[in-house]
Amino acid sequence: MEAKKVLEDLQRRFPGEPEYHQAVEEVLTTIEEEYNKHPEFDKMNLIERLCIPDRIYQFRVTWVDDSGNVQTNMGYRIQHNNAIGPYKGGLRFHKSVNLSILKFLAFEQTFKNSLTTLPMGGAKGGSDFSPRGKSNAEVMRFCQAFMLELTKHIGPDVDVPAGDIGVGGREVGFLFGMYKKLTHEFSGVLTGKGLEYGGSLIRPEATGYGNVYFLQEMLKTRGETVKGKKVLISGAGNVAQYTAEKVLQLGGTVLTMSDSDGYIYDPDGIDREKLDYIMDLKNILRGRIYEYVEQYPTAKYVAGQKPWGEKADIALPCATQNEIDEDAAKQLVANGVRAVSEGANMPSTPGAIRVFQEAKILYAPGKASNAGGVSVSGLEMTQNSERLGWGAEEVDGKLHWIMENIHANCVKYGTEADGYVNYVKGANVAGFMKVAKAMMAQGIV
Repeated sequence: MEAKKVLEDLQRRFPGEPEYHQAVEEVLTTIEEEYNKHPEFDKMNLIERLCIPDRIYQFRVTWVDDSGNVQTNMGYRIQHNNAIGPYKGGLRFHKSVNLSILKFLAFEQTFKNSLTTLPMGGAKGGSDFSPRGKSNAEVMRFCQAFMLELTKHIGPDVDVPAGDIGVGGREVGFLFGMYKKLTHEFSGVLTGKGLEYGGSLIRPEATGYGNVYFLQEMLKTRGETVKGKKVLISGAGNVAQYTAEKVLQLGGTVLTMSDSDGYIYDPDGIDREKLDYIMDLKNILRGRIYEYVEQYPTAKYVAGQKPWGEKADIALPCATQNEIDEDAAKQLVANGVRAVSEGANMPSTPGAIRVFQEAKILYAPGKASNAGGVSVSGLEMTQNSERLGWGAEEVDGKLHWIMENIHANCVKYGTEADGYVNYVKGANVAGFMKVAKAMMAQGIV
């Protein structure tokens, strides 16, 4: 397999999909050496079969807003690979959603799910509908219209969606209710459900907590801990909130959080009380991050910017894809950042990743460091199958173990001759090998 040729062919066949091409390139260039040790993979054209989704569903979603006007959005579900288990991956409701972004996310999800050690394939879906500014009734009507089509393609042993950007507990509840009405069954077909109807403890916290657990493991390799470290966090949603919470629990100082309008920098640190304010602001009031400085005037708000120019020890991007470019990465390194652990999916551009690796700082790609969310989704599926609910301590313990195991696999496959751990290579090779062996065992299907 020659990575360059495979990528050029995919670019020719699927033009205008830059995020998908970026994700594929990042994986192929790191697994090429290991792949070529297995000529049997090439004989079965494994790499092409792994890069192209099993199937893609696209559909129109028509719903009525509060003014009685008929609105139309696009709906998608990308079922990428189910070699090791049912398709599994989130639903994203955001105006930026398109086929390229969802194909990249489903591709990444396949390897992320493989790393968790749980039996889950890779998928992703969503819509260009944005819940922002919509009433609860409008969000409900949209979710019901969306599920009217999606229900034909999912099931507890077929494809199990979850939440993502724009899809939180409210949206999952509306989606689950409609699925239940349409199918006449109560099953674990969605994860991220409320505790009252089959959800798991620690699921809301899982991606953020897991991100910091992975960071802990990386820091241990250099004899360091989170305690006393100054931390930059982007985002102010679920992942960012619980990343911040765990950093605080471990004795770190959170300096920044952000949303799509800009970021806040609090030189005194965002403590527990201030984080509670942000959680209320974003989760209940659905406000904007700039309102923080009205409550805490010693902080500053920087409109239209990301927080990567501030000085700190650790950066934890938890917002969206490609939020750290090469220039931002150089600034982070120059300002003394020694570790970057991704809570979002692919938040660092290829240029940024090169900067981090050339500087030999600790850098964890999202498919490894943010796998905690889907890991606890997998644990939620298990609890649903058993008709049992586990305690928070038990779920958190399993999450911690999974993140330690992912880190160990990254070290196993990613340690270079000089001792530096290339976590990108380690995560990609470890995730790829499990899926590849399963595909080989199952024949040409």
